[in-house]
Amino acid sequence: MKKAMSDFRDLLQSVPPLVVSMLFLSIVGMNLLANKSIDTGVEWLALDCGILFSWMTFLAMDILTQGYGPHAATQLSVLALAMNLLMALVFFVASRIPGVWSESFVEGSEAILNTALNNTFGGTWFIILGSSIAFLTSALVNNFLNYGVGRLLKGKRGFGSFAVRAYVSTFIAQFVDNLVFALLVSKIFFGWTFVQCFTCALTGAVLELLFEVFFSPLGYGLAKNILSGREVPAAA
Repeated sequence: MKKAMSDFRDLLQSVPPLVVSMLFLSIVGMNLLANKSIDTGVEWLALDCGILFSWMTFLAMDILTQGYGPHAATQLSVLALAMNLLMALVFFVASRIPGVWSESFVEGSEAILNTALNNTFGGTWFIILGSSIAFLTSALVNNFLNYGVGRLLKGKRGFGSFAVRAYVSTFIAQFVDNLVFALLVSKIFFGWTFVQCFTCALTGAVLELLFEVFFSPLGYGLAKNILSGREVPAAA
């Protein structure tokens, strides 16, 4: 146990702060923005604004997996999830503190708007639980799939290798994340159909993959800097 804790402290000290910040910030951001749906104009297609941040989460995990291995990336993902739950608690406490949000000052609607804003930031237990389960599941899929694809590429480096690993793992893991959340939350509590759950998961995965494709040169640069500072990349 002491060795495991010592190894984890060493990991925290060696990971670039920018990558950790990307992971932590994006998880908090995507869960907060998931409260706003996107009007697609198509009945069977449902999306939320969480996709604006979720690509960053998976890009950060891809960087960590290539630099430190899937176990280390998963450990940091669990830590990020714990930090997100802490932030959810802070938001909940803030929503229960007596006071008025600045955006609620609309004559005749102050109480309604203030309550709505409190509920948005305060969160709902089933959304927080569902998003936590979905993220943990998808993090395991992403990190170990990324590593597995890397093994199939026989240790090849370069942008091409990074891109293949990241694109395959991101698309599949994003689909898993979206589908698990949709089935646990959207279908049970909001009455979505299986078709809506599937199309949301698939379309969200495609859009989030496009984000990662666009920003993958940045991810590769960060991963390359990590590997250049390590004589032998972590294999586990």
